[in-house]
Amino acid sequence: MALFKNPFDADRRIRRGCDCGRHESQSEHERAIRAEAVEVSATEDGRYQRVVENAVMRALFPQDVQRRFFLKQVGASTALAAISSVFPLAATTEAFAQAVPEKKDLKVGFIPITCATPIIMASPMGFYAKHGLNVEVIKTAGWAVIRDKTINKEYDAAHMLSPMPLAISMGAGSNPIPYTMPAVENINGQAITLAMKHKDKRDPKSWKGFKFAVPFDYSMHNYLLRYYLAENGIDPDTDVQIRAVPPPEMVANLRADNIDGFLAPDPVNQRAVFDGVGFIHMLSKEIWDGHPCCAFAASREFVTQTPNTYAALLKAIIDATAFASKAENRKAIAEAIAPANYLNQPVTVVEQVLTGTYADGLGNIKRDPKRIDFDPFPWEGFAVWILTQMKRWGQIKGDVDYAKVAKEVFLQTDTAKLMAEVGLAPPTGSKTIVVMGKTFDATKPEDYIKSFAIKRT
Repeated sequence: MALFKNPFDADRRIRRGCDCGRHESQSEHERAIRAEAVEVSATEDGRYQRVVENAVMRALFPQDVQRRFFLKQVGASTALAAISSVFPLAATTEAFAQAVPEKKDLKVGFIPITCATPIIMASPMGFYAKHGLNVEVIKTAGWAVIRDKTINKEYDAAHMLSPMPLAISMGAGSNPIPYTMPAVENINGQAITLAMKHKDKRDPKSWKGFKFAVPFDYSMHNYLLRYYLAENGIDPDTDVQIRAVPPPEMVANLRADNIDGFLAPDPVNQRAVFDGVGFIHMLSKEIWDGHPCCAFAASREFVTQTPNTYAALLKAIIDATAFASKAENRKAIAEAIAPANYLNQPVTVVEQVLTGTYADGLGNIKRDPKRIDFDPFPWEGFAVWILTQMKRWGQIKGDVDYAKVAKEVFLQTDTAKLMAEVGLAPPTGSKTIVVMGKTFDATKPEDYIKSFAIKRT
């Protein structure tokens, strides 16, 4: 391509002269573009340098004959030195290289739940395109499939449950692979839903023998349900059954009487109400207001090998998350993500979740604008709390360097930097975490685990 021609070569034209406008002559039209790029340089830096140099020379010499005359008079080296003295070619090349995604066509997997709202809506609402990416968001059946397809590089990145990158990195449930979680997708947005036959059993102490579903073993749903049960004297491993069920199958299992209830992501809870098979016992924010749930995740290999693509993708997610955080945008978002290729839900179901004005299944209309909210910041304290619950319930064993794992997986620094680049103010300080009235000190994770009466470790 002409962008890769050496503009300091007096014997070469840099104006495009073939039929397609991409080559300097029709004979060269037949040559492979790749061969030309290799001729210039085998490195990305070399190609970026040629693009910048071509742009500068075109601006200085609108007529190609002028450029060629000038170069023949002074020589390429002198011309390059003279222009570099007044125009920062090296700095401009570096800046240009940092801004160009190494890979623009990406595949990102998601589970059809409202927790994935920023990842999903970024496609139909143009946030990926805004940041120079062509992203195909792919609806996926379950969390194990999401994990495996991302590990196998069928997906470049994915919507994951926030504990999953921690589990993958530590080898819990799979071989250890360094993973990152640079953005929280949503906070709150879950609920405990029970079958209609249990509408008179609102005291969890009466739930012995119940069968519950959660989306995945490594999920906030599992840890929050276990926490809630244990605080009410119910051992989640001996007094009840907890099984992993993909969110799209939960309502059907409730209808078929295979389970008594679930702690699930929306719109599953609201769909159970819509179908008349369940009622919302409580929102997850009543257990921990502001808890993280789902996340945008990618392997560390993706982050380090394609840093510009990673930055552009994360900026798009942060941008979409900021848009989703505004109440006035929620109805438009519901309409964008409700169709069959995304959530496959009635718009009214999605609207009730996103706006926080909803039917609870017991004849009441409730209003809570923070039923689900969107805040991308991956507080390391979130990661430490999740790790304590993984340790508490025997999913990880032995000594754990909580702070180190949290820092390596939940990328606070990256997110703060990119939030600033898209015009958002990143938070500072630390995050206060209070679960069922109990404040969590992220600097004393082992003491926190020891404080529980019901645990496996």
